[in-house]
Amino acid sequence: MSIVLGPNQYGKAETRVVRVVRDGARHELRDLNVSVALAGDLAGTHLTGDNAAVLPTDTQKNTVYAFAKRHGIGEPEEFGLRLARHFVASQPSIGRARVSIEQYAWRRLGPHSFQRDGGENRTCLVTVDGADEWVVSGIADLVLLNSTDSEFWGYAKDEYTTLPETKDRVLATAVSARWRHASSEGDWAASYGGVRDALVAAFVETYSLSLQQTLYAMGRRVLEERPEIVEVRLALPNKHHLLVDLSPFGLDNPNEVFVAADRPYGLIEGTVLRSSVSPVDGAF
Repeated sequence: MSIVLGPNQYGKAETRVVRVVRDGARHELRDLNVSVALAGDLAGTHLTGDNAAVLPTDTQKNTVYAFAKRHGIGEPEEFGLRLARHFVASQPSIGRARVSIEQYAWRRLGPHSFQRDGGENRTCLVTVDGADEWVVSGIADLVLLNSTDSEFWGYAKDEYTTLPETKDRVLATAVSARWRHASSEGDWAASYGGVRDALVAAFVETYSLSLQQTLYAMGRRVLEERPEIVEVRLALPNKHHLLVDLSPFGLDNPNEVFVAADRPYGLIEGTVLRSSVSPVDGAF
């Protein structure tokens, strides 16, 4: 029997770094959760325990902090690219670096006062693999709801189907979206804002016969409005709002009172991309 080492990577996960920019009385705040994963010629540490090619994960953590001070953070895509390029360029044994970042939003209350925003988080995943560089930006937990203009009927049925068809329902979801840039250079802030606006506008303006239809409309809108984006991957959980039966209390309920069920839930996932490009799974 022949046994070989398969694909592997290692790194420091979830390094929390907060950077305060104190240029004058008005401060700026960046709050990130940074995960690093390195891959390359690492057979020695797995097969014999030889750590000569291993850059300690503690060093990776320290690099995040040092770069936050030395270079600032700016846009998460920019910070991720700087880190990934550094690890590949500085370590002969490392051929690929992936840096995943979550950015937590803070709402300004004053020149140096902030309130943590409980809404969506901005994300990015940067991969540097030899001469190839991919930047995937994203958003997580963008909660959206349409109180009407949504139907669901005409679906397949079998002996276990109990769900009634509806021509008027609440459609709610918590959008997780990731989108691949055509280039590793760009105006990251403007691109993120534009993609977010396109996602929200498509959700609002689509008369939905299925959450799948809404997903495609959201991805298509991004590609139509943002030429720098070539591929969008979306995951839309269906946040079910179930009509409450008020008849025991002698009350009608014409689509007004619902229970928001958190689980189980339908999960709709899909990819929308330009016909001229191919999916790059290594980027995601």
